[in-house]
Amino acid sequence: MKKILCFLLLLTSSVLLFGCKKDKLEKIKVVEVARSIFYAPQYAAITNGYFEEEGLKIDLINANGADKVTAALLSGDAQIGLQGPEPTIYLYKKDKSDYLINFAQLTRTDGSFIFGREPIENFTLDQLKGKSILGGRKGGVPEMTLEYVLKEAGLDVGQDDATKEVNVRTDVAFAALAGSFLDGEGDFVTLFEPTATAIVQEKRAHLLAPVADYAGEITYTAYSTSISYFNKNQETIQKFTRALYKGQQFVQTATDEEIAKAVQPFFMDTDLDILIEVVKRYRSINAWCTTPIFSEKGFDRLQDIMIEAKELDSKVDFNILVDLEVAKQVVTQTKEE
Repeated sequence: MKKILCFLLLLTSSVLLFGCKKDKLEKIKVVEVARSIFYAPQYAAITNGYFEEEGLKIDLINANGADKVTAALLSGDAQIGLQGPEPTIYLYKKDKSDYLINFAQLTRTDGSFIFGREPIENFTLDQLKGKSILGGRKGGVPEMTLEYVLKEAGLDVGQDDATKEVNVRTDVAFAALAGSFLDGEGDFVTLFEPTATAIVQEKRAHLLAPVADYAGEITYTAYSTSISYFNKNQETIQKFTRALYKGQQFVQTATDEEIAKAVQPFFMDTDLDILIEVVKRYRSINAWCTTPIFSEKGFDRLQDIMIEAKELDSKVDFNILVDLEVAKQVVTQTKEE
């Protein structure tokens, strides 16, 4: 009887201690620009408990738009945002008082794919001559990058201009690209995952090439926060970055199926076999950064793309809008452990 009582007391104490530990987690709100398997390292870090290991409880919210991410960070409704760095550039140009600073990079290239109505062997961008392609929202990074790679290939490109060699249509909303293309709009289209894999499996269109093959390294998606929050919460930023780094390491070594299962809680309406194919496709284009350390080369290329699209008049100094120290410290400390 005494042994049973001792066991029950021990069990009760363990539960209470565990409960206290959970209660002590620092809660932070993270707002993402979209819900996409493109961000697999982030979801894996949450599912695998890496943030909780660092003492953080993540409240993840899909904002459906970079403008909403930026607004949430500036108002203090969220502490950390996941989006392309371009809003941080625009904001700094407009207001230098409480701008957003980038501190960890997640994806390293464009994540969209070019689709056609018929299969084309040995596809090249020249085969878009005389055609139209649905490119998404004007001024969005996917659309700007598409125009950039077409121009780099020597093509005469115009937005919603059928007189140009390639007519990049921006009159179809990003969310409606797949449906509009399947309904007969445009000759080609660029699509993100998991829509791309679903269409491939349904044999309703043909994947011709990833835009990443032409775009190269671009700082496509990163984490930012207001400079005031960053300066006052260095410990929290370091904890967050350590957890993220664990997620980045996980997707480098795990199998496609293991990664798919780790992200599945965030994509319950998508079958596991499709998730596995999406993971495989993103791995094939080397979509994910191996560390959170920001790439100056990728950031510079992003600004080149924005300038070419006439969305930016001049570049902002990398060292103003990007902090490398936190990510570097996290990577160094992790390697030493």
